[in-house]
Amino acid sequence: MTIVIHHNPSCGTSRNVLSMIEASGVTPTVINYLDTGWTRPQLLALFAAADLTPRQALRTSKSPAEELGLLDPQVSDEALLDAMLEHPVLVNRPIVCSRNGVRMCRPSEVVLDLLDPLPPGPLEKEDGTLLIDAEGRRVG
Repeated sequence: MTIVIHHNPSCGTSRNVLSMIEASGVTPTVINYLDTGWTRPQLLALFAAADLTPRQALRTSKSPAEELGLLDPQVSDEALLDAMLEHPVLVNRPIVCSRNGVRMCRPSEVVLDLLDPLPPGPLEKEDGTLLIDAEGRRVG
């Protein structure tokens, strides 16, 4: 299975998602989007595939969203996209693409919907919550 993760290595959720992908036996293509940036067609395609609007994909904390005035609901999707192209950190992460779909994997366990096979259990979330039991079954 081919998996692509748009990843920020400084983000705990993104690191946890990457770890779950690797635990499933897949070596994903890792795109550090803070280094590579985004293109408008790329963002539009990712958002369409994940059924997200630019507003839903906007990272509002630990980003310049507030200081750029992007939290105002009157800011258009086009203006949000322009800002995301200029400031890649404004796109929430991680975004994972697989043959099973494209998702913004927040919370991190969302990635399990994209993995086939699942990682072996037991597997816990970063906060200790059990996600996959010792028999390999999803919990919760």
